[in-house]
Amino acid sequence: MDDAPAPILRMRGICKEFPGVRALSDVDFRLLPGEVHALMGENGAGKSTLIKVLTGVHAVDGGEITLDGAPVSFSGPLAAQQAGISTVYQEVNLCPNLSVAENILIGREPRRLGRIRWKEVRRRAAGLLARLELDVDVSAPLSSCSLAVQQMVAIARAVDVSARVLILDEPTSSLDAGEVEQLFRVMRRLKAEGIAILFVSHFLDQIYEIADRMTILRDGRLVGEYLTSELGQVELVGKMIGKELKDLETLENAPKDIAAAERSRPFAEARSLGRPGSVEPFTLTIHEGEVVGLAGLLGSGRTEIARLLFGADHATTGELSVGGTPVTLRTPRAATNHGIAFCSENRRAEGLIPDLSVRENIILALQAARGWARPIPRRTQDELVDKYIDALKIRPADPDRPVKNLSGGNQQKVLLARWLIVEPKLLILDEPTRGIDVGAKAEIQRLVVELSDGGMAVLFISAELEEVLRLSHKVGVLRDRRLVAELPNDDHLTTGVLMETIASGGRS
Repeated sequence: MDDAPAPILRMRGICKEFPGVRALSDVDFRLLPGEVHALMGENGAGKSTLIKVLTGVHAVDGGEITLDGAPVSFSGPLAAQQAGISTVYQEVNLCPNLSVAENILIGREPRRLGRIRWKEVRRRAAGLLARLELDVDVSAPLSSCSLAVQQMVAIARAVDVSARVLILDEPTSSLDAGEVEQLFRVMRRLKAEGIAILFVSHFLDQIYEIADRMTILRDGRLVGEYLTSELGQVELVGKMIGKELKDLETLENAPKDIAAAERSRPFAEARSLGRPGSVEPFTLTIHEGEVVGLAGLLGSGRTEIARLLFGADHATTGELSVGGTPVTLRTPRAATNHGIAFCSENRRAEGLIPDLSVRENIILALQAARGWARPIPRRTQDELVDKYIDALKIRPADPDRPVKNLSGGNQQKVLLARWLIVEPKLLILDEPTRGIDVGAKAEIQRLVVELSDGGMAVLFISAELEEVLRLSHKVGVLRDRRLVAELPNDDHLTTGVLMETIASGGRS
């Protein structure tokens, strides 16, 4: 890469800290003109923080940013845009009630004597879209356009402000295959014009199709910069997760009676269940007393499967049977009525109510199931809450303490207690050990084994492949929102095999 052109953008030694968290530590990044450069990393790797530091959303705590060789420091996204750095986010930030043309030129409309020249607005907007090889009625309301077209409108607006650097943050997350190809045609056109594109996506196939180079972050640190053509997908997965393939060894798990789990009665059976833009149709059976693990990179569809099985999202294709009976789960309440419980990965936003006490958080699901007209007697509350505080070793063992004052591990235990108290038949755990200490993690893993031994079905989701292997009877592997393989957790299944399967999309 010695003969590469001079970078249009360079970031050196970038550091960023938030209270109690070092989000970026001595990160280098460079972007060349006329290239598509992928920024890769798992959740929490620092990708979004790096972009926000670059565009002035966050002030940099250390390091230097240069644009065309000159040091820059932006006061905010508008200043970055005026310097030629434009960002198009996953959630399109446009005005759906305005026309396509108005959205492209809003704030920059051609005027004469203070009045907007609408004919010129439409002409310029049509010319910009034609430059991107798009044939769109610029007078139509943006709300009438598909999400893909709205993405193109956002890109056209970014290009119109003389962008030299275009940042596309998860632009394909809600697009179908045809719309992705349309976006890629636009990206190749802009690349040919010399625009540098920073591309963020969790879809590995898309990265290898469109990106020239990639920079990988992990835990706020730079792993390295690589030519896409020279880094295989297995190596990429290993660098993102933090383990080289050659260093992975088979875990010495306790023996699992896989055959016995499969002989037990099926509790939940999904047949071609799916939701466009969320997860492609999948088939999966979870037996009583069986732990089914889901493995895959962030954005692969693990949480989307969990939400469909819990009724948090409504499936538009396929069928779900619970206990042998077809059911339609339109709401989480319907799922809980069928014995399904769900611990979300985002325990703060979708689980706990921080200003309520430990007691109030634990009894919440049981009280909701009874109905608010039938309050649980205080004595019964105390008995149940004390039982689960003791069983799960929630510390401090004070039921009246606000749950927000507990550690992350103890908050996770409170959320588990809430669902265990209603005695579910299927417990869905989405990243239950993320962000908690080793001791609390071991206790939760032990609990999963005990629940399974007691006959409860468990769907276990974790980004840690070792953890999935340690607990699961079988593992569903996801990639790009598709369930690509279902593997028995026998002596032949290792983290290396899982990584190979994720990287190949189940093709090997």
